[in-house]
Amino acid sequence: MTKSLLVLGAAAVALTGMTTAAPATAKRYSNQTTCSKYRHGRCVAWKRLTRAQARRAAQYRVGYRFGPSYSYTSYSALPRTYVTRYNLRPNYRYVYRDNYVYVVNPRTYAVERILDAVTR
Repeated sequence: MTKSLLVLGAAAVALTGMTTAAPATAKRYSNQTTCSKYRHGRCVAWKRLTRAQARRAAQYRVGYRFGPSYSYTSYSALPRTYVTRYNLRPNYRYVYRDNYVYVVNPRTYAVERILDAVTR
């Protein structure tokens, strides 16, 4: 009697584990969020990024070297709101892509700052 109860209990645990398992196509989410809706210049709705989206969001990290032959964004092509908000200067090099502004040291070609440039 005790053995049959143990077998039934083990079977019940195995079945519950199978029903709560995530399907293979389920998305894995990161701990990074992004604003999905703005109202009057303020974020009112947030969206959690998947791991793949989070990797693509900030491709280059601080210290990454672009090199002298990279096609940098000119200082005059940067939006004026970002230039004034982040106190950007014309003596640095900038890469503006994927809603990020990468501030690059002109001597070492290494990324010094990453600025989130989401349009508001």
